[in-house]
Amino acid sequence: MRPRRPSRTVKLHRREMQGTAVINGRQHVGLQKLSALAGVTHSFLGPVKKYKFIQDDTSEESTLVSSCHRVFENLGLTCAAGQLVCETIQAHHKVYHTGSGCLLFLAGAWSQAALDGLQRGISVAHIVSAMSEGLQICMDVCGKRSISTDGLGLKKSESRKPSCPLQRATKARSKGLRLSRHFCEATPEIPVNQPKHPDTVHLAEGLSHGCPDAMKLVVKACRLQSGDNLQNATLFSLDKVLTCALPGLPEDHTSVVPGCIVLVCTERALIARRLEGQQLSVALIDGDLKDAYRHLGYNRPSGLTRVGEPTTLPSSSREERWTEKVVTRLAELGVNLVLVTGLVSEQVTARCCRHQILVVEKVRASTLKVIGDASGAVPVTYATQLSRHCIGSGVDVAIWRELEGGQRGNLTVAVNVSVGRSELVTAVLTSCVHSKLQALEDQFWSCAHRLHHALKDGAVLPGAGETEMVCVHHLRKQAEGSGFVQLTEAGAPDPLRAVVLHLMADGLIDYLSTVMVNTGKFSKLGAKTVANQCLQGYDSLTVASNVLQHFSQGEHTGRVASVETESCNSPSSRVYDCLNVKREAWRRALDLVFLILQADAEVITGVDRQRDGEQDLMHL
Repeated sequence: MRPRRPSRTVKLHRREMQGTAVINGRQHVGLQKLSALAGVTHSFLGPVKKYKFIQDDTSEESTLVSSCHRVFENLGLTCAAGQLVCETIQAHHKVYHTGSGCLLFLAGAWSQAALDGLQRGISVAHIVSAMSEGLQICMDVCGKRSISTDGLGLKKSESRKPSCPLQRATKARSKGLRLSRHFCEATPEIPVNQPKHPDTVHLAEGLSHGCPDAMKLVVKACRLQSGDNLQNATLFSLDKVLTCALPGLPEDHTSVVPGCIVLVCTERALIARRLEGQQLSVALIDGDLKDAYRHLGYNRPSGLTRVGEPTTLPSSSREERWTEKVVTRLAELGVNLVLVTGLVSEQVTARCCRHQILVVEKVRASTLKVIGDASGAVPVTYATQLSRHCIGSGVDVAIWRELEGGQRGNLTVAVNVSVGRSELVTAVLTSCVHSKLQALEDQFWSCAHRLHHALKDGAVLPGAGETEMVCVHHLRKQAEGSGFVQLTEAGAPDPLRAVVLHLMADGLIDYLSTVMVNTGKFSKLGAKTVANQCLQGYDSLTVASNVLQHFSQGEHTGRVASVETESCNSPSSRVYDCLNVKREAWRRALDLVFLILQADAEVITGVDRQRDGEQDLMHL
């Protein structure tokens, strides 16, 4: 279903992209474009998520997006800075699936800081050196402020197991034994204080970041994987989690079910219904199930034939012979179910349906591996490679739900494929607005990856701006306390370092104030004023974290918290950030600034290795 054309579209105007500021008589166009690009996604920051439409001027089709990653996936930028931004965001999103908005915002803020430094006459070398030091200061803050997830969210009385009377008596008896001259060897201590695993529900709530409904689904998936024992959910395997988008149903039909939910047409659903209740034999194909398919590196160019290759046989006849060979082999091996990561040709599908073989395409490779490990099946690239030792067993299929849609008289049927104790779970996402399904799916995966990374790292950071506020404090402290003490190579004071560190701190303040503005309760000036007032002294950092944390928590829980009557340190109001995700986002942001800064400098000054100004350029 195509979404309604919006009244306003998201576009990057040419005058926005070109940049008009002139610095020292020359234009640093790349940094200015980076700053302009970063402004596109400001509304995605913070716990209040906003949607945007991106419209194609050529086809007039529009896409609904709610994340930085989706914006740049649909913009199709051609400028050099835009391509670098897209590649950086894609690389970060591929690993972490969250934090792209923070990355791009700080890249824009710190590119503006570099521009301000250049405007004040600071050289590229000084900017790179001071910003690198500033990033290291922030990394140190993250390391010191990290919170272990062990026992996180549990009350002090619950985080330790109490000693039972028998343990106390045994411990006292062993201490008498140690004092006896007949027992000189040390008696091992009985462990009485054992920390519990983190409260996963509390941790997930702190990592929801404005998407409580999506995080509830993630917690349900984690609960199913851990067998309803969230206290022992020290790991959350994303390879065993899938999503299935069902349009047409209200959002309150969203659920998480064990197994792998896939959508099939009516004809395949009839086969699935006949196979219900049976222990099926499964074949796994890692690739396309087509005659012309060749795995990467062996794709033959079209229109070419080998010398001696028979050319009298039409391609359609070759495909029919290949299809007959594949289906006959599947039938001989007793295969009832074929799972394929790629696409399946229509001829194979039709022939398999006549032989009562259910074929499911577009299955994730990780799902294929999980089912293979549980059933004993071995994935192959080509169907002609199948043999008896490649076939798995013990797979079940069941009709999960029938949905009206498609052509008249046709139904879209959701089928559940499960096998043993594979721990496969599927989050079924529903919405009456078809274009919203992609955004709901993105929110689910962002929440899932945040919980996964938090449990994997074993540590989190205080969220809702608290970590950023501490970083600003330390950056300013370093700038004011030792900015004029550090000496240059010539032995002169280096005041430029203090200026750059202050500019970096201003970028973090801009980030925090934007998050506060997005809550709808602050103006930009008011948000910056509040943040700066809270930074007047280090003792006021607690107040600052209170303000930001309660605004963040109050927004996504539907309440307005009171700073005076409620402490941010209470377990029910904590907000957390992923440690390594934040550090990597900050590092990539500064790397992007440095890369574009270097490119701008080379364009403006040229690259001449014989010139004395070579040391002003940074070589990556």
